Amino acid sequence: MTEFNHVSLSELDFDLKSTTTERGREYITPENNVYPSVTTVLSDYNKKAILEWRQRVGEEEANRVSRLASTRGTKVHAICENYLKNKMTPMKMSSMMPDIKSMFLQLKPKLDENIGDVYSLEQALYSDKLRLAGRVDCIAEWNGELSVIDFKTSSKEKNEDWILNYFMQTTAYSEMFEERTGRPINQLVIAIAVAEGNSQVFVKKKDRYQDLLQEYIDRYWLSH
Repeated sequence: MTEFNHVSLSELDFDLKSTTTERGREYITPENNVYPSVTTVLSDYNKKAILEWRQRVGEEEANRVSRLASTRGTKVHAICENYLKNKMTPMKMSSMMPDIKSMFLQLKPKLDENIGDVYSLEQALYSDKLRLAGRVDCIAEWNGELSVIDFKTSSKEKNEDWILNYFMQTTAYSEMFEERTGRPINQLVIAIAVAEGNSQVFVKKKDRYQDLLQEYIDRYWLSH
């Protein structure tokens, strides 16, 4: 097992309370500002396509697939987090369900090869400038460059054009992290474990997605 080095930043020594309202998930900052989560602001992305898919397959099947995807994603994410925390043991590996273990093992070589110092895992973040908040999967060096790293799962391989919301989400986290710590992040990494295929890793620069993210933020505040 790889041993990952962790860097503690005093500027991130805080947590955020969250609540779920009819508007979606919201976070309360230490200054008592209430900001929507990134996922809430981006919830309109692909909404039409999702509704059309639900109508096509039926509510019962759509709910079954959604529950399966959510459970799978939560489990793989937790395993990646524990692995980066140096808490993975051979016993824990052997006790994993085969499908979950297979998906983690797709990502493990990518993590071993690319991740350097780890700065944050499941860290609450917020931005007064963007009026956004959320909880980032991972802030770490990826191939030597400080990056926002997001772990995803999918039934099938993704086309880059289908996941612009992933890049907008990680762009938001990079902005929040810089605002809180003064350390800029320009690199975004989306690591996807694929049930029916091979793992995918997308490495992008945030500049391409900042304007699109701002469009969704503006749209959210205009309607609330």
